[in-house]
Formats: sequence, structure tokens, C-alpha cells
Amino acid sequence: MVGSWLIRDLLKAGATVIALARKQATPSDPALQNVTWVWCPIEDRAGVERAVREHRPDTVFHLAAQSLVGAARTDPWQTFETNIRGTYNLLEACRLNGGAVKRVVVASSDKAYGPRNEPPYTEDMPLQGRGPYEVSKSCADLVAQAYCQNHGVPVAILRCGNVFGGGDLNWSRIVPATIRCCFKGERPVIRSDGRSVRDYIYVRDATRAYLRLAELLSDPRLHGQAFNVSLERPITVLEVVNLIRELMGRRDLEPEIQNVAQGEMRAEFMSTKKAREILGWRPGFTLEEGLRETIAWYGEYLKGAGELR
Repeated sequence: MVGSWLIRDLLKAGATVIALARKQATPSDPALQNVTWVWCPIEDRAGVERAVREHRPDTVFHLAAQSLVGAARTDPWQTFETNIRGTYNLLEACRLNGGAVKRVVVASSDKAYGPRNEPPYTEDMPLQGRGPYEVSKSCADLVAQAYCQNHGVPVAILRCGNVFGGGDLNWSRIVPATIRCCFKGERPVIRSDGRSVRDYIYVRDATRAYLRLAELLSDPRLHGQAFNVSLERPITVLEVVNLIRELMGRRDLEPEIQNVAQGEMRAEFMSTKKAREILGWRPGFTLEEGLRETIAWYGEYLKGAGELR
């Protein structure tokens, strides 16, 4: 989802985009058809190295990942293969083609900090993931820093809060799932007790942060550094659901709180002071503004998919 929005921004800026994708398919979005697609799993070391060698990109954005916490818990091996092996495969390809690659931005997450750090998380905290997904993000971060410090790969890391926006069709996630329920007149489902605190960021602000960091990576002082980006507005899951209900005029749909989720951290949120001061980055959308655009996107999508009359 983030990658598709980033591609749109890059194309608008006049970039030539080469995109790596796991499965061969024809993108439904016309904008995404103006891209050179390479069909290759990120775990395929030879395929990734060949793609970098043949296309010689000057800028690499590494967003490929297994991104669902629940799926990571169910299948930790595949999560480690994709998120850890995939990261060092790509960075090794960049190292071997260092004459072409001038900057690499690695996508990370607030989950990399793990349960032993007290929020708000700052970039100087140790990376201490414990669950399979969290461990994979901690490891990917450390792999990126190792390639920078030991091999001079010009890489920097962006750690995002929970990204939401149009195009996320993982209905297990709270924002798209709640919006879909409200459109269909169904009660939103909260698998936890609803009191877990999270920090969010609208996808268009996340892509602006990726582009901003890449633009500034010509400065070697940024190499190997990590930056947090989020709205810095900690909010409970129940509050997010209620906000979506309010924006969609569906106060009548009382959430169903199942309280069955396991292994969730009680609070995860970050400080973005470093990104504001060094990158000059600030979110352009409030939570409400981002949700309104997201709701509009899903309204159109669900109509087109035949889920709404």
C-alpha cells in the first residue's frame, strides 16, 4: 500500500521507477502501469542482484516486507525470510553496485523498539523486538546500519507509526476494517480490549517523509541514521474506532469488543523531534483529515468491488 503511493509521488516528480514485486500481475491503477516491473521475490538473492545490476537505480526505497503482526506470529519462518533475508539481499545488491546506487532508504517501524523501551520512543533507544514481526524489524534495522558502517552503503532508516490510507486491503487492520463495517452497516470488531495506545500516520505523509529523507541523503552525515515519523498523537484503538464512526455518521454501530488478541503491547508511540529538526519534516494531515480522505477512497473502492449498493 505504501509502495503504490510512493510510486505515484515519484512519477509525479518525473522519476523513472523500477519496482520489484513478488507476483506477476497487471496493476489496476493506470498510474502504476507507467513503471518497469521486475517480478522477483525479495528472498531471491540472485534475482534481486540482477535487477539492481541491470537497471542501475541511483535511489532505492526498500519497502518489501511481510507487514502483518498476526501473520508473523503464525508463520515466523517466512517473516524472517522476507524481512531479514530480503533486507540483506537488497543491501548486498546495492553494495555490489555501489557505483550506481547513491542512496538507500529502508522502511522500518515503531515495532522495532520492542517491549522493553518506554514510549515515547526515540531513535537512540536500543532495538529490542521480541515477537516474530518485531524481531524482524529490529534485525532489518541493524542489518542496514551494519552495511552502512562497515561497507559504506549510503543507507538511512525511516521508522513509521501505524500507516493508514487508501489501498490497504488487509481487513484485519483496524482502520480499513472499521471503515468497511461502517459502510456496510455492520458493527466494527475490536479483537483487543480497545485500550492499547498507538500512534498513526497518514500514508501521504509517510511517502513525503521517504522522499524527504532520500533527497537529503547526499549528506553523508545522515548515512546510517534512523528517523521516527508519526502524528505524535497517541490514541487508543477504541478512540480510533469511535472517531471513524463519528466521521462516517455511524454512532449507531456500537463496537464489538472481543478482547481475544494476544501478545499486544499496551502502548507504542514515538517522538519525531529528530525528523522535525534534521529533515524539516512535519505531517501535513491531521488524523481527522487523513481519515476523511481514507474513508472517501474506500467508499469508491467498495462501490467498484460491488460490496455497496
